[in-house]
Amino acid sequence: MLQADVRAYVGDAAIPGGAVPPKALIVPHAGYVYSGPVAGFAYARLAAARHTIRRVVLFGPTHRVPVRGLALPTARAFATPLGDIDVDRDAAAAALTLDWVCESDAAHAFEHSLEVQLPFLQEALGKFAIVPFAVGHATPREVADVIGMLWGGPETLIVVSSDLSHYHGYAEARAIDQATAANILALSPTLDHEQACGATPINGLLLCARARGMQPELLDLRNSGDTAGDKARVVGYASFAFAGALNGRA
Repeated sequence: MLQADVRAYVGDAAIPGGAVPPKALIVPHAGYVYSGPVAGFAYARLAAARHTIRRVVLFGPTHRVPVRGLALPTARAFATPLGDIDVDRDAAAAALTLDWVCESDAAHAFEHSLEVQLPFLQEALGKFAIVPFAVGHATPREVADVIGMLWGGPETLIVVSSDLSHYHGYAEARAIDQATAANILALSPTLDHEQACGATPINGLLLCARARGMQPELLDLRNSGDTAGDKARVVGYASFAFAGALNGRA
């Protein structure tokens, strides 16, 4: 059932002819019935890189456990109904040399922002490993420095997991989320956590994108009132792809 749902979300997304595989994605992390169709547009873009991408560096906000900086798990693999995914322990060890990166299994134990992405990645890619960061009280520059350290080449994909505004009425949410999307497209790393729960990792990615000459593209922008919820109190979702990166320093 899970694999069929994820496959349908990715398969239903239209891919423009000649679309360049992205270096980075921003994707939502709600229940699949709510945000799955929006995430599908991002993961469909990975089709041409299915056998090239071998490492995915994931950043998602912490919702339950406070963390100073960015937290990695001690686990060697994550399990989903679609199979196990190895953690790239060499990349994790490199990141742990930074003062603001720690290990915290508690930060990952009940956190959904990263795990929601894993079945999508398993559907879109072949064999790959992950470097999963739960982002707590950190600065955008700290996130950007981790991204820069693990940037790699075409074998590495960066994924930032974030929803947008929470629990506004439909019309108000649309206006807020459209303004947030405009900020992201302008590579303006000034989002706050009222605009996006993953504002910190998004801002870190935007710092890198601006430094490296990346081009963002808005793939889909909707909210739960458009997908599977009522319109009285909605949550916003968007997917973005970043391509055209130069080799400059993040």
